[in-house]
Amino acid sequence: MATGKHRAPSPQRQKVGSVVAAGAVPLVMALIGTGTANADPTQAAVTQPEHPAGPVFDAVAPNTTPYVGQQMPENTRSSLQWSRTGPETGYLSPVGTLHAPAPVAPVPPILPPPGQFRFGDQLVPVPDFVPVDTSIQINDASANTEANLATFLDSVGLERSRSDRIASSTLGSAARGAAVGSTVATPFAMAASTAGAVAGLVTGVVFLPIGLVAGPILGGMAAYTAVSVPFTIVGAGVGAAVGAVSGFLAPPRAAEPDSIADEAEMVSA
Repeated sequence: MATGKHRAPSPQRQKVGSVVAAGAVPLVMALIGTGTANADPTQAAVTQPEHPAGPVFDAVAPNTTPYVGQQMPENTRSSLQWSRTGPETGYLSPVGTLHAPAPVAPVPPILPPPGQFRFGDQLVPVPDFVPVDTSIQINDASANTEANLATFLDSVGLERSRSDRIASSTLGSAARGAAVGSTVATPFAMAASTAGAVAGLVTGVVFLPIGLVAGPILGGMAAYTAVSVPFTIVGAGVGAAVGAVSGFLAPPRAAEPDSIADEAEMVSA
């Protein structure tokens, strides 16, 4: 993965990133229950040697063997042991001939940069108020969804660089679309929230005294969510469609001759 000098993000870019995060996080949290990892069993399996190395834990059966795996880099919000650092961006294959889905090797998920949410090609700094475990769940769900999509694209005949491009573009555009949808919904959701709070207050009178506090809060939250979520989902759907088309139509980029020669040497070695 290419490295280079990084410029300090401008306040405007941080502001835009925060808006994207606000819309994308609820979307990706919804995927946590449905997104499943496409792991390479030989890489993802946690071995249980007869005499495991590392610290000894005072555990009670059946948890007698500690979880042993690689340590993620500091501040990296991911728990996916079989993830990769790609994708390759210097080469993009043509679309080629597509066919019906066929069995293929699972595509490993992509490791997010330290301190970042990664929604496909969209990177957003993790806000300080987001708990570490929550940020890991969000990144894992996003990475698994992207890997599942790339695996499907591989199965219909796309080369990996094209599959990665379409999958990352789809997820990134979905996050941006969700942010736009959430922003557009804000004034309508706020109005609905006010009405919901009033309705909750009236309903809460029956449950004095706690109802006078809980009623407006629950009513306002329910009304805000009822208006905001559909806008967010529609925005995410439109964004995902635009991203998928963009990745599919992106012009191919040929590999440099030197890189082809190096790859041939590695294969023959």
